[in-house]
Amino acid sequence: MRALFVLTSHGELGDTGRATGFHLGEASVPWQKLTAAGHQVDFASTDGGRPPMVGHDPAQPAEVAFLTDPAVQAALDATLSAEQVEPDRYQLVYFVGGHGGMWDFRGNPTLHATARTVYEAGGVIAAICHGPAVLVDLELSDGSRLIAGKRLTAFPRADEAARKLDTVVPFCLQTALERNGAIYTSGPDKAPHVVSDGRLLTGQNPASTADLADHLVQACSSWSRPWFR
Repeated sequence: MRALFVLTSHGELGDTGRATGFHLGEASVPWQKLTAAGHQVDFASTDGGRPPMVGHDPAQPAEVAFLTDPAVQAALDATLSAEQVEPDRYQLVYFVGGHGGMWDFRGNPTLHATARTVYEAGGVIAAICHGPAVLVDLELSDGSRLIAGKRLTAFPRADEAARKLDTVVPFCLQTALERNGAIYTSGPDKAPHVVSDGRLLTGQNPASTADLADHLVQACSSWSRPWFR
C-alpha cells in the first residue's frame, strides 16, 4: 500500500512569537511502523518544500531514525504541495498533527479534494491531535459532511485551555467538530486515546501516536482492493 502523510506548512503560533509546525513524533512513529510493515510513505505539505517541525525528543528512537534517514530527509526537503498530490495513488491519507494545522488545514479545498477522493475510493483517512482540523468542513461528493455522525477524537478544548493556547488558536477544534456533527470523545490529558469509525481513524494527542500507528498498519494490512497504478 501507499500512504500519504500530510504536514502543515504554517510555522508561527499566532502572534506569540513562538514557532510551530508539524509534530515530529506524530510523523516518525507511524512512518517507522508502516515502512517496517512494507508499505510506502510519501510526504506532502500544504505549500510544498521543507515544512516547519516541532516536538523533537532525541530520546525517542523513531525520531532519531526519521531524522537520520537520508530518503526521508530528501523527501521532506521537497514535499509535494497540496496541489501536486495525485490522490488516486493512495489508499491512506494521514494528517499529521501540530498546531500549525489549525491555520492551514481547515477549509483547504485542495486537501479536502485529496481526502474526499481517497475516502470515496474506499481508502482510509487518519488524523491526530490538531490534524483533524482538516475534517471540520470536509464535504463528500453528495454534499454531506464526512464527520457527520462519525465517532472521532482530536485535541480537546480543556487541554488547549490548560496550555493557555485556547486564545491563540484561530478556533476551538473540539467545538468545531461537534458543531459539524461529529460524535466527539476524549480521554485524560497526555493519555492515549484512539477512535476508529470504519475508515476514519483519529488520535487525541501525541501520546496516542503509537496506538494510532498500529491501527494504520492494521488498516493497510487488511486492504483488499487492487493497487491503483
